[in-house]
Amino acid sequence: MKNKSRRFRKSCRVTVEMENRKSFIFDIEEDDEGLRLDVFLAGNLPDVSRSYIQKLIDAGHVKVNGKNAKSKLKTVSGMKISVDLPDPKPLSVIPQNIPLDIIYEDKDILIINKPKNMVVHPAPGNFSNTLVNALLYYCGDLSDINGVIRPGIVHRIDKDTTGLIVVAKNNKAHLGLAKQLEDHSMQRIYEAIVEGEIKEEKGTLDAPIGRHPGDRKKMAVTPGKGREAITHFEVINRLFKATHVRCRLETGRTHQIRVHMQYIRHPVYGDPLYGTFSKKSTCDGQALHARILKLTHPATGKTMEFEAPLPDSFTELLRKLSR
Repeated sequence: MKNKSRRFRKSCRVTVEMENRKSFIFDIEEDDEGLRLDVFLAGNLPDVSRSYIQKLIDAGHVKVNGKNAKSKLKTVSGMKISVDLPDPKPLSVIPQNIPLDIIYEDKDILIINKPKNMVVHPAPGNFSNTLVNALLYYCGDLSDINGVIRPGIVHRIDKDTTGLIVVAKNNKAHLGLAKQLEDHSMQRIYEAIVEGEIKEEKGTLDAPIGRHPGDRKKMAVTPGKGREAITHFEVINRLFKATHVRCRLETGRTHQIRVHMQYIRHPVYGDPLYGTFSKKSTCDGQALHARILKLTHPATGKTMEFEAPLPDSFTELLRKLSR
């Protein structure tokens, strides 16, 4: 096995300054062989996240021996890799004076308690009244790793899901937080009310998630095709034809808790996509709340834990369903 400390050799990089962009050229040698293209570039471009590198590859900004390539391509001795790294485009998202429930703030990160019915970042058909619009008005200085539409956004929670989300104010903080998400060291604990009474006290759902084969708006458990998805759950209290549970994410796939709970026939109460009791719910959407966020501060290395109280709609539903 090759010495991992020798795999990312900075000596093979040549940087060329160009107008409005930088171009990086890498000549692969024997010690650099056998790595995925995106992994190699992430190790040699420390200020750029792996996810952004994958987007550059998909957009044709990365060439291998003068040709487009895929992220999973393995490096081989003699290979020449060129990367065009465009400067970030000026933000076109309009800042809006929208109140924010700020749990914590310093020069590197923000911890926000997101309300229900707020989309995290702009998307086609929804370019205003998002968390990003509010953040741009509040502070302006945010990481630009995820592009002009998602400045500062390291991870997301759904529009109708309430609770904690961490925002990066600079690229160094963003990369540090993204690494914690990738290696599963950031703890994200949710509370949910799910349909039916779960018999077990606790359990682990290890089932891959991918796009629903029949409905492009939904995700589904897709054995053999989806991405790894792991959710740990435990019962807090059993209610009338419902269960109050705590869920800890080990991975962070789109709609993960909602899909996993539906998979075991206990969908989140009020979930308009995956539930069955949506019309009976007073939650105006799924009863799902990002309650606890535990992370290592990307600048200080200090372990920090934050907690957001349950929203009124959640506690009111608990009261109505209580035995």
